[in-house]
Amino acid sequence: MKTPNRHISRCQIAILEYRVNMTILDKAENIHMNFDGLSRWALPNTPENLAYVPTTAEPQIPTEGINITDVGTEFFEEVIESYEQDKNCHILTALLEKDCKNAALANSLYNIWKTSYENVRFHLFDGILYHRSKHTCVMVLCSRMLINTILFEFHDNIYFGHLSEYRTTERLKTCSWWPSWRKYVIKHCHSCDRFQKANKATGNIFGLIIHIQESSTPWEVVHMDWVTALQPGGDKSYSECLFIVERYSKTPIFLPFHEDDTAMDTALFICNRVISHTGLFKNIISDRYIKFISALWTNLHKLLGTKLSFSTAYHPQTDGLAERMIQSLEDMIRRFCAYGPELKYSDGFTHDWCTLIPALELAYKTLIHPSTDKTPAMFEKG
Repeated sequence: MKTPNRHISRCQIAILEYRVNMTILDKAENIHMNFDGLSRWALPNTPENLAYVPTTAEPQIPTEGINITDVGTEFFEEVIESYEQDKNCHILTALLEKDCKNAALANSLYNIWKTSYENVRFHLFDGILYHRSKHTCVMVLCSRMLINTILFEFHDNIYFGHLSEYRTTERLKTCSWWPSWRKYVIKHCHSCDRFQKANKATGNIFGLIIHIQESSTPWEVVHMDWVTALQPGGDKSYSECLFIVERYSKTPIFLPFHEDDTAMDTALFICNRVISHTGLFKNIISDRYIKFISALWTNLHKLLGTKLSFSTAYHPQTDGLAERMIQSLEDMIRRFCAYGPELKYSDGFTHDWCTLIPALELAYKTLIHPSTDKTPAMFEKG
């Protein structure tokens, strides 16, 4: 701030004793009408103005035309109503709602409910019971109909891929709880017709061992392979699916291809659709597939500085990750795809496997992988 001159200082000293009771009023005078850059006086936006910009009035939306979408509460209302029909849940609701210490009422609980209640595992929020464990606090279910609904959503739904009982259990333990719920999950998976018919034996003949150096960061080492002989799918009638599995986080990428695509087509597609998002790989692990051993493919990767590493077929220490992913992908596609004309779309079947790829990729990315104890999405993105 500039130091005031002697005239301003003299005025400040003169009014110093009046500052407590002094009020400064603004006296309105004539408005300055010179439209110049210094005065910043804005010209009205009218047709007479040379810089007139026509404006269009936004349409007025009536209140009746606004639709607000919210998560439905019907399921939670059914959960609360089911507590009235179950003896243990009804007793727990009464004990927790009034925070009473009625020993006789607590002793009337069944053993597994009583043990959890004594260990302060149950909590009541908004009329819904929650069961707390070491790392989770999930909703308590007691109705068989609601339990079957949850099992369907976490196993039969397309976004969960009809996967194994282990992966279904890992998903469901973050949502709900009921006595012996793990046994229910295993029984449901074993009774699932699609799951049992689509399962595939995982044992294969071992080849020679090839040591693979483990990566320390995502997208350094990737596995590549094809799922072939698929029914034509999508608008362009794709018949093969190239999948890429990142070795560090186990993140998959599924890409549809044609059977007659050349090595150049494949390389350009990977560069445009994959490398642009993940960066250049340092090492690619694949089996001895014709698209990988072609001279064009090899020369392209030499130009990019990528080493092409050939694996021993079916050996778990080399391309076992890729082969296991093929089996998982084929199983998921078979569980939702049916090519017989007697199976209709209304029954949950689809004849276009390309439409399933995004959902199945999401299902695999959000599953906890046994080797990392984390989901690939969390392991890669954090």
